[in-house]
Amino acid sequence: MPKGIPNKKYTPEFKKLVVETMCNESLSYRETARRFKISNHDTIKKWERIYLEEGLELERRGRACADSGTIKGRKPKFEKKKEEDLIAELQRLRAENDYLKNLYALVLEEERRQNKKLW
Repeated sequence: MPKGIPNKKYTPEFKKLVVETMCNESLSYRETARRFKISNHDTIKKWERIYLEEGLELERRGRACADSGTIKGRKPKFEKKKEEDLIAELQRLRAENDYLKNLYALVLEEERRQNKKLW
């Protein structure tokens, strides 16, 4: 981008209008970008993703908070307790997976032994 030309800033209302128009009228990203005079159609892809995930009411600026992984002023995606529960469930499922893999290997080994005895 040439020096001296600032980045264009769009309001959350405009972003929401663009995404909703695109969805309602079944426009492609490029068609929508042309219609609303947005230089890069990838910008609209990003707006659509944000809109579908959390809505475009809040302005997204700045880096995520190091402690909670959220942008300043927003609540975290998961509460601490829920996050701990999910991690514990993941560990249980991984242990169960390992157990089942070992059991499957033992069953296969037993079947091989049975087949050898038959011959």
